[in-house]
Amino acid sequence: MPVRRDAEIEISAFDWVPDFARGLVRDLRVRWALEEAGLPYRERLLDARGVRPEDYLREQPFGQVPTYRDDQVRMFESGAIVLHIAERCEALMPTDPAGRARTQTWVLAALNTVETPIIDLVVCNLFGKDQDWAEGFRPVVMERIRRCLGRLDAWLDGRDYLEDRFTAGDLMMTCVLHPLRSTDLVSEWPGLVAYKARCESRPAYTAALDAQIAAFEARALQTA
Repeated sequence: MPVRRDAEIEISAFDWVPDFARGLVRDLRVRWALEEAGLPYRERLLDARGVRPEDYLREQPFGQVPTYRDDQVRMFESGAIVLHIAERCEALMPTDPAGRARTQTWVLAALNTVETPIIDLVVCNLFGKDQDWAEGFRPVVMERIRRCLGRLDAWLDGRDYLEDRFTAGDLMMTCVLHPLRSTDLVSEWPGLVAYKARCESRPAYTAALDAQIAAFEARALQTA
């Protein structure tokens, strides 16, 4: 589903990030969900290095991306937005109560259990390079990540997805694993590598990533 300037849904995103962050900014999660749902959207692009406009801080008090708005709701936090979209899309969330509950559970597990130590590792690697505190903390974080990944791999044994089909839980789990692409951690579990590749091979993921990169490239052309 292409980005459309006249779309009812608007999401915020950055117009530029360093190369290492491409594919990691959290608007990708929302773009992917919208693509799976077949819902067109427009972009509000922000300068990642600039001061956030006051009207934006009234929508997102922490100045982060993404935000979401349509003619009924205004939201922030990628997990909440993805769940909101999933409620409108059976491709992302089953309609039966048990299936809905499991989808919600996996979205929150991805954000609260799996992503937390991964973000700690990112902080160590980006902001603690060659610092004593990071050298002491990194092995602890790595062990926490390996424990999570090992248990996730065990759960996936014999499964293509976290449940009996792709849901918003798989979307979120795949996205929280993305920062590990600069490490060899995921490769320790071939089943997990295959799971991640399976999710990323979905056309909706490709379209979402292409849309995010297109915004960065458009800014680069304007400033060239």
